Amino acid sequence: MTYQNKNEFPILFTDRLVLREVTYLDANDIYHYLSDEKVMRYYGLAPFESLKDAEEEIDWYRKIFDHNTGIRWGITLKGNDKVIGSCGFLNFTKQHARAEIGAELAKEYWSNGIVSEAFRAILGYGFNEMSLMRIQALIEPENNASKKLAEKNGFVKEGLLRKYEYTNGKYDDLFIYSILREEFL
Repeated sequence: MTYQNKNEFPILFTDRLVLREVTYLDANDIYHYLSDEKVMRYYGLAPFESLKDAEEEIDWYRKIFDHNTGIRWGITLKGNDKVIGSCGFLNFTKQHARAEIGAELAKEYWSNGIVSEAFRAILGYGFNEMSLMRIQALIEPENNASKKLAEKNGFVKEGLLRKYEYTNGKYDDLFIYSILREEFL
């Protein structure tokens, strides 16, 4: 894995992927997968209904980066600049050296190890470049794919946060998983 552009938005390279900044030019790609009910099942938002929804999502990616509260990369395959998903950190608190991790992927790319490869890259970035001590994931109990992804990447399930989040007209329980710097390194 290599890094580029240390003073600007970081671009991460893995064997198969390029993780890069998402721009308005990617709005159609974002809309494609974030309008899919299966992709959005555990996202915490209703499926997108318009290109404007995708543009607002891109605005949010830029806002969290500009305010240093998170970073969201677009996932692309090497040799193809189409954004097929995104991954990154939110709720970054420098004082406590922690952030939450998340990702989603267009369903036609599921079960190919893409999110796991992207996760390893951003975990490395979080611990090495952002000096994080703790990275956590909040996962709905029914989201077996995300639980498996977290466990495969060394996360430990810490417990259940009951009725932790209100999304799509209901309160959701969330499992909290974490990985610490020394466990990753």
